[in-house]
This record gives sequence, structure tokens and C-alpha cells, in this order.
Amino acid sequence: MAADQGTSPSLRLGAPASASPAVPVVTVAGPHVDRAEEVLTPEAVAFVAGLHRAFEDRRQELLARRKTRRAEIAAAGTLDFLPGTADIRAGDWKVAEAPRALQDRRVEITGPTDRKMVVNALNSGARIWLADFEDATSPTWENVISGQVNLIDAYEGRIDFTTAAGKAYALKPAAELATVVVRPRGWHLDENHLLVDGVPVAGAFLDFGLYFFHNAARLLARGAEDPNSGPYFYLPKTESHLEARLWNDVFTHAQAELGIPYGTIRATVLIETITAAFEMDEILYELRDHAAGLNAGRWDYLFSIVKNFRDAGAHYILPDRNSVTMASPFMAAYTRLLVQTCHKRGAHAIGGMAAFIPSRKDPEVNAAALEKVKADKDREAGNGFDGSWVAHPDLVPVARASFDAVLGERPNQKDDPGPSEPVTAAQLLDIAGAGGTCTRAGLRNAVQVGIRYIEAWLRGLGAVGIFHMMEDAATAEISRSQIWQWIHNGVVLADTGEKATAELVRTLLAAELAELRAELGEEAYGAGRWSEAARLFEQVSLAEEFEDFLTLPALPLLG
Repeated sequence: MAADQGTSPSLRLGAPASASPAVPVVTVAGPHVDRAEEVLTPEAVAFVAGLHRAFEDRRQELLARRKTRRAEIAAAGTLDFLPGTADIRAGDWKVAEAPRALQDRRVEITGPTDRKMVVNALNSGARIWLADFEDATSPTWENVISGQVNLIDAYEGRIDFTTAAGKAYALKPAAELATVVVRPRGWHLDENHLLVDGVPVAGAFLDFGLYFFHNAARLLARGAEDPNSGPYFYLPKTESHLEARLWNDVFTHAQAELGIPYGTIRATVLIETITAAFEMDEILYELRDHAAGLNAGRWDYLFSIVKNFRDAGAHYILPDRNSVTMASPFMAAYTRLLVQTCHKRGAHAIGGMAAFIPSRKDPEVNAAALEKVKADKDREAGNGFDGSWVAHPDLVPVARASFDAVLGERPNQKDDPGPSEPVTAAQLLDIAGAGGTCTRAGLRNAVQVGIRYIEAWLRGLGAVGIFHMMEDAATAEISRSQIWQWIHNGVVLADTGEKATAELVRTLLAAELAELRAELGEEAYGAGRWSEAARLFEQVSLAEEFEDFLTLPALPLLG
């Protein structure tokens, strides 16, 4: 790799810009990352460039369609199931049979792909590890590339890790390790460190492409002796079956390019947008040869409801975030439809994140966290889910006990169709039925979580413990979008009688920064990125125009 102006390593492939457009010009430029050359080989980069050239136009069309769909929702003030795909919903079809590694998914642990997390997640006792390049990862170039290196090292058995205190971590025998399911970034995020013909590639193409190029054949070669092997993926932020169709075409293209048998890839789609909730059947249908299941991505789902119905009136105002539970009628309808749809189609239904963090130092906090997680997982197992997510290794036994009690020796409960009563559009959109209120305490919590998470994200941390909860980009999105919604709908706070205003939010933000300065001390506070975080939080919470994702204006601030 040659140096680019003496600061950033740069790799340039292909023809000069004046050459035929049939020959791509690829530029990789970014801060130095150890062992990047092992991942960014000319062949791997060319593979990613091929994905970009084949599918970037369609990605851009689908991103534009999101804006059109949002305008239609704003005009109608509602959503419904698509009339043009009624035959798919009524049809008698199933997705492909799950491979052996994905038959039993009763506990899945999630987390970023840093070296310590790789070891702990694989050793956790969970059946699945969601190796996350998306909401639990701040997409610095260091995190993106080192995460790929770490996964390769894990498959090669060289991922041991020693802390500064001298504590050593090493992998257990292969048969005891979790199966890796990689979550690339959503369609909306660019990767500005890799350009094809002068255009940034999609983060999704980079994350998927590098992982698949380096590991698909490796995993298949191990398949005979390792039942956990296979190129498996989670697909985030999907908003329509057309976006699922694009992923299916990407999978087909990638398998053909590398000589991997068609249907080897398996993907689980997160139903974490309100529009996708109305297209579950259609999403599975588009991916049916590559589909493994659907997941109830509860936090982004709440964000999506606020985003899409932010100006649709009082019926859609979301109360304090912590008062909205999975027992709320509209959330119960969403999960009931997901289980019904998956089991009708032979797919796995995977429950959502238990965000509570246990404490090994505070017995009271630990007991409370375990009790809440147990109740959450008991509910999901009893409602027909085949597995669920946790964020910490200490929660794996808790979730496993909940599902063991229902499943016994069965790998899943796909043979249970769930309640026969259909779920209606009105039930999915009954936000007012959740009850709850909007309070100053809730507004303050949104400010606290938002500012603390964004500051950590700017420093390269994507999964952050805040107030005994594991927060990621999704919960920060709920925080800032609720603030925007409350202000623009003139919400009166139930506990104080105040009106939610930009001035009140700025007052709370200033108070929070002062408290953080006192709590951390001048030196630690000054070493953080609090001023930048505060400016960004104000921008995405208080601007007149709603920003689709807070990560979009934040990306230029990352390395």
C-alpha cells in the first residue's frame, strides 16, 4: 500500500479515471489499521467493487423510494397490507429448510466484533452470536477492518486475548462455540473510506462482501466436522420486500462469483420498521431460498413508528420509552404476527433484545436485571418464539432456562402455528392503546441516554452500558426522535404541566453536561467529545426537518 499524502494508507485499483467506465477505479483510503492488508486484498476489494457496480443503482432507487413511501404515509396518516401482494400472503409456500447450525436458536448473544467480545460471545454458551457491524458498532475504519480480521482469526483458532490486567481469554473447543451470524450495516449507510469510480460503496456491500469473500469457502470446508459452519447473516433496517429482493439478488450474485452453491447463504431479517411489519410474508418470499427467519427488533421498531408517524397526530405519540413494554397492545400484535408468519412459512421467529445488564459488583442491580430478563424470555418462549437475544454472557443461562422449559429437547417450536386470529392493521397501529404518559422525567432520560450514547459513539464505541441498560444506536434514535415528536406535537408533560419545547430540551441538555463535568472531573470531561455530541444531539432532536438517521450527519465526525 502506498501512502496518500503521508497520512492515510491508500490502495488504488483498476484503470485511471479517463479509462473506459467498464473498468472500475477503486480507491481505499483511511487511517492505518493493523493487518488491514490481510482483509483488503486486491481480490477482495475487487469483489466488493463488483457488488457496488452491479447493485448500487438499485440501492439508490430503493433509498429514494423510502422517501416517497414516507410522504405517502404522511399524506394518508395510516398504513395497510399491500393489495398487490395478497396472493403471496394467501399462498401455500415455505422457505428452505434451515441448515443444522440454525435449527436450534434458543439463545442468541449480540455484540460488536472487537477481540474481547469475539472470544466471550463464542464461548458464552449461546447457540448463536450476532457479530454486529451495525447498531452495536461505531463504524470507524478501525472497527470495520479489525472486526473482519478478528472473525478470520476466530475461524483460524488464533483469537486469544489478554487484558492489561493480565487476564487471558482463549476459545473453547469448536463444538462448544456459538454459530456466527454476521449483521452488516443497513442500506442507508455509506462507507466513505472505499470509493468505486469516485462514489462511496454501501457499508452493507463492504461488510457483507469482505466477510463472504474471506470466509464462505473456509466455513464450507469445515462443514463436515463443524456443524456450526456456514455463511449466515442478519439483515437490518429493511423497509420493504423490494429491499429484501435486492439482498437476495446480492446473495445469488455473490455465490455465483465465488462458486458457492446456490442457497448456501442463510439470512434472518430484522423486522424493525413499521413498513416491514406489513410485509413479513413478502420479505420471506423474496428470500425464500436463503431465508432463515425473522427477528423482532423492538427498539428500532419503536423508532420507526415515531419516524413514520411523527406528524400524524396524538394517536401516534409514543409515551415515555421505558413505559412501552412488549405487553403493550401494538407491540403484542407485532410479535404475534411475526410468530404466525414465520411458523406458517417454516422459518424461525426470534425474539428481541433483553437490554438489562447484570452486575457482578452490585447484587441488588444484578437480581433486578435477572428478574426482568427472565420475565421477558418467559413471555417470548410462551408466545411461540423459537429463541431470543441477550446482550451479556451472564444472561445466557437465564434465557436458556426460559426456552428449555418450553422446548425441552425440541430444537424449536415451528410446528406451533400460534393463535389463529389474524392480526389487523388497526392493531399494529394502535399506539394510543399503549397508555402511558409523556413526562419531564422521560424527557430528561431521553436527553441523558442520547447525549451519553452519541459521545461514546464518536469515540468508537457502539454498545454502551448506560443506567444498567445496554444501549446501541437504536435506543439513541428513540431518544432523539421522541423529543422531536413531542416538541412538534405540542406535548404537555404529565408530571409537571410544562410544554415540551426546544428551550426546555436545551435547559435539560445544559444541566446534563454540567452534571457530567462534575461527575467525571475536568480532565476526563475534557478528554471526551461532549461538545460535539451536544451539537449533534441538538441537530437531530431540535431541527425543523427530521433527520432520517442520526448516524448520517455523525459519520463525517468519525475516523
